[in-house]
Amino acid sequence: MESKIRELIDSSRRVILDCCLENGAIVAANCVKPYYPRDVKNYFYVWPRDASYTCMAADVLGLDDVAERFFDWIIDRAEGWQETGLLYEKYYPNGLKALNRFQPDQTGTLLYAAGCHFKDKKMPDRYRKLVTDSAEGLCRVWNKDHFTEITNDLWEERLTFPDLKENFSYSLAACIGGLISADQILPNERYVRTADEMKKTLLDNAEEKGFFQRSFGRLDDARIDASLLGVIWPFRVVDADNPLAKQTVGLIEEKLVKDYGVYRYENDEYDGWILEGLHRNKGAGFWPLLNYWMSTILNMMGEKEKAKRYYWKAAESSSEYIPEQVFDNRIQKSVCPLCWSHTMFVLASKELELI
Repeated sequence: MESKIRELIDSSRRVILDCCLENGAIVAANCVKPYYPRDVKNYFYVWPRDASYTCMAADVLGLDDVAERFFDWIIDRAEGWQETGLLYEKYYPNGLKALNRFQPDQTGTLLYAAGCHFKDKKMPDRYRKLVTDSAEGLCRVWNKDHFTEITNDLWEERLTFPDLKENFSYSLAACIGGLISADQILPNERYVRTADEMKKTLLDNAEEKGFFQRSFGRLDDARIDASLLGVIWPFRVVDADNPLAKQTVGLIEEKLVKDYGVYRYENDEYDGWILEGLHRNKGAGFWPLLNYWMSTILNMMGEKEKAKRYYWKAAESSSEYIPEQVFDNRIQKSVCPLCWSHTMFVLASKELELI
């Protein structure tokens, strides 16, 4: 087991560095590398969410310049950020938008990563703009209990609408965590007030239902989604021992776990596998990054042995590189390696004190 951890730590360091481009961009997967398969989707894009998690893992690995080079990329290159302070679905490495749908969690996760990076050291003046403009951007598009723009979920498959006062629970959690982090770096009452409104909106619904829903508003989507883990970690909207946290994790285990493999949501079809330009979508596998996410939270809940079972399920299902998905057959192929998968492995390994 120790040798497997060392192997994955070494490959995680290599994958993260391979995904860090010369201009500071962090791509989700570097498809120009010889190890990247030819018949899976091209992930040579910057998803700021994935990249922000990667910044957190890079700090754990001592890759000190990764985060600030990415922060510079946001400031200097991310199309539209200078004007709005907001981040959208994904970007080409040169900074142009690849898709224009608003995902509030992207900005929230960036702020959270900045808070982690500058927690124990002085923040250069250059990054004051990163924090203030991003936080102000989120505050500006929030109206008491919903966003004023149409929002897209982190899996890029569902939308919420202002007239329905809908919210994705994961998106709110990321924005709450990000705004609180921003206030800790550069105190501002507006950040706290907005985060408090978001938290009240999220908790009021969860307390009424008894668990966190995928989305809610005038129309609810009570289906279980593994991204709800983010409410507990890293964004810590509720503590791990909170009854809402325990009930939500229990529902994820009941509905989305098969033989200790964690799937995104029920009846997920996306597999990232293509042929002649067509997405095959023959059914999803389990996502190692979700296994590492689950292991982190179970460890926080004091369920250390179960946490290790989720952790080792993902580790033992990976070769030298950690894929996006693991399938129960030898036919389907996954994006591999996925930088976010390696990132969550590093963060879970730290939580479990395995590195």
